[in-house]
Amino acid sequence: MAEVHIGEAAAFEDSGRKVVEIEGIEVGIFRLGDDFFAYENRCPHLDGPVCQGKILPLALEASSGRVFSKTQMNVICPWHGFEFDIRTGAHPTNPKVRMRRIPVRVVDGEVYVTVRGAVSSKPHTEASS
Repeated sequence: MAEVHIGEAAAFEDSGRKVVEIEGIEVGIFRLGDDFFAYENRCPHLDGPVCQGKILPLALEASSGRVFSKTQMNVICPWHGFEFDIRTGAHPTNPKVRMRRIPVRVVDGEVYVTVRGAVSSKPHTEASS
């Protein structure tokens, strides 16, 4: 395993993300407020590029119609529309279906991920998003 430097935390927009490739593994790194989350860019449904999908609040049904969550942001796989909570990686109606989490941490304002199987901490490359 290798810890890889991704960049400055300040370079991430709030409710934003970067998708990078590290030794053939694509990783999506998300920022929500002051928190960071990282996942392998493979949808558990059919291996689609889930981390490159739209980021939207969870849609909820209410007596007044559809409303959007003020606390839960989801990423939506561009292939078939599967949604996942960015904070947990879980599908909203089936928590057993989830994205594969990648360890991420912020040290002195810099973002790092630890990728299993990686042997080098060489600079990453941005994947097309």
